[in-house]
Amino acid sequence: MLCDKMLRLQALYRTAALLALITIGYNILEGVVSVWFGTEDETISLFGFGLDSFVEVISGVGIWHMVRRLGRGEAQERDSFERRALLVTAGAFYLLAAGLLATAVVSMMQGHHPETTRWGIIVSLISIASMWLLIRYKVKVGTALSSPAILADAACSRTCLQLSVALLGASAGYALTGIGWLDSAGSLLIALLSLREGREAMAKARGLASPCSCSCGCGSTRD
Repeated sequence: MLCDKMLRLQALYRTAALLALITIGYNILEGVVSVWFGTEDETISLFGFGLDSFVEVISGVGIWHMVRRLGRGEAQERDSFERRALLVTAGAFYLLAAGLLATAVVSMMQGHHPETTRWGIIVSLISIASMWLLIRYKVKVGTALSSPAILADAACSRTCLQLSVALLGASAGYALTGIGWLDSAGSLLIALLSLREGREAMAKARGLASPCSCSCGCGSTRD
């Protein structure tokens, strides 16, 4: 009986590690596509969304390392690698937020209009569907393991979902109305969400945040 329980736990941790790797791979692909088309179409919100995806990769590597470590039965407390990953993630989010804020303000003042936001709509819709699936399975595994850390990862994926919704709103809004500042407004919203992620990562690195928090509480991952 004990052996069966151990095998089940090991299988769940392998699934959690696989979900972390899928998240990393997806964010790399999403970042490349978003930055490429954001540059080609002069879409600030899509470009910023892509840069955010690259920062999420750094966070994802730390989460993958954490899940593998927990699967070996090690302590819940973050090790030095995870703390460094959080510090790098926080710094990158702060820089991204500052850059997007400055770019959005300048673009609004200049009356910038993107060439098209078609790819912003496509990328955001794919991202919304992908994040929804990842959240669902991460919550399922985290609940089965009673793991606040894995549930926190699901909560972080909810922030990615919010970023996707912000991109969709800006991209679809411009496509429907042709109002140029909507793209810049979308970039501003992404900057604010990035700033929030940076503050959360910094708090975690310093041990000031709850182990199950990532811009929202654990309870919200059980919806």
